[in-house]
Amino acid sequence: MTHILAIDQGTTSSRGIIFDGAMKIVATAQEEFQQHFPRSGWVEHVVEDLWETTLATSREAIKKAGLTPDDITAIGITNQRETTVVWDRHTGKAIHNAIVWQDRRTAETCEALKAEGFEPTITYKTGLLLDPYFSGTKLKWLLDHVEGAKEAAEAGDLLFGTVDSYLIWRLTDGARHVTDATNAARTMLYNIREGAWDTEICARFGIPTDMLPEVLDCAADFGVTAAAHLGAELPILGVAGDQQAATLGQACFAPGMLKSTYGTGCFALLNTGDTLVESQKRLLGTIAYQFDGKPTYALEGSIFIAGAVVQWLRDGLGIIAKAADTHPLAEKADPEQELYLVPAFTGLGAPYWDANARGAIYGLTRNSGPAEFARAALESVGFQTRDLLEAMKSDWQGADSAPVLRVDGGMSASDWAMQFLSDILGAPVDRPTVLETTALGVAWLAGMRAGIYPDQEGFAAEWALDQRFTAEMDDETRSRRYEGWKDAIGRTLSR
Repeated sequence: MTHILAIDQGTTSSRGIIFDGAMKIVATAQEEFQQHFPRSGWVEHVVEDLWETTLATSREAIKKAGLTPDDITAIGITNQRETTVVWDRHTGKAIHNAIVWQDRRTAETCEALKAEGFEPTITYKTGLLLDPYFSGTKLKWLLDHVEGAKEAAEAGDLLFGTVDSYLIWRLTDGARHVTDATNAARTMLYNIREGAWDTEICARFGIPTDMLPEVLDCAADFGVTAAAHLGAELPILGVAGDQQAATLGQACFAPGMLKSTYGTGCFALLNTGDTLVESQKRLLGTIAYQFDGKPTYALEGSIFIAGAVVQWLRDGLGIIAKAADTHPLAEKADPEQELYLVPAFTGLGAPYWDANARGAIYGLTRNSGPAEFARAALESVGFQTRDLLEAMKSDWQGADSAPVLRVDGGMSASDWAMQFLSDILGAPVDRPTVLETTALGVAWLAGMRAGIYPDQEGFAAEWALDQRFTAEMDDETRSRRYEGWKDAIGRTLSR
């Protein structure tokens, strides 16, 4: 039997997952790491935590599967996107904590660049908006604020990478400084029309292009691990940012297919084929995946807070002990109270893109309590998803007015949340038998490249439905509830 190791380096934990020759999970290892919030709106990770938890969980997964390193055919890597790491090319030491995708410290920089009229250039070339979310201004901040960083970068002593690139560099003992097209597309430095780092944008940000990684297809030869790390020299053959990996894992290969992943944030991707849609609704144009040098594009809507709102109920308010408690608690909520929780803890993403907005809750009464908060938290994810799909339908005529939405991620396991999602969308919601679609996506990339897994058509044929949720809410209620949400959003926006 041949096996694939999928490394899933996420925002709150790292995981190693072993897939067998039939693309079934045989072992999983997971380890959380600490989040750091040095100031309001700032989010950081200790870079060594990312490396050490990745290494530990990869080793543990191989051990739990009862395998030796020699049983692993190849490795696939998926990662939290946009999170920015800069390290010394000679020592491998990071010059600063990783700046996480949720971080908003560069909001003023983005506003200044917008005022200068630079956003249309950014959007046309990268498909993105001028927002702190993306890596470009994070990298600029590091070069501008870490003592000696700018000089070291100009001297060729520093390297930049998203987390995938950094992990590959460490796994290969510095032999490979590479990334894939999906991660490059999220940096705000990569021209997705031309398939190259953009010299104009890099120059505007003061970023030497020599510190940027080589960009490869999603299925490619990314390097071979040094034997000391995992016990054998293993080829890394598949890489994709987490949301694109989930798109692959959901087999969304045809234009018009749509998936939404519910992890720390929520991310909906609509396959638009070879058409790069120029959004009029402040969605993102991005690369869904790239094979043989040819990108397939997508429209993406990014929500910063989805599963993280449940973590807030647990860690911030202390009204639940574990995430699974949210759903039975929500069922006890008073149906007469319609609370709206806008979880703008680190600003609002698509389609609003308000970096300065902060969380708010509306409709509180003296009788509001933990159950109503729990229900409002879960409903906020459904409302935000509808915001994204409404924008997609407006942007692209290929988008179905009532699309089938394929869902995955931790929150998709909640029947309550998925039923509300279907209700507020007025559309079917399909949950697959394999919820680990992010890991599955890169496992498939690596296995396909290695020749042990099927091609796109064969892989798509194996996608299997666990449950379809269909709308039960009447049209009047759906319309009234969504209008209430839009009112709450309008009251929350900072401008």
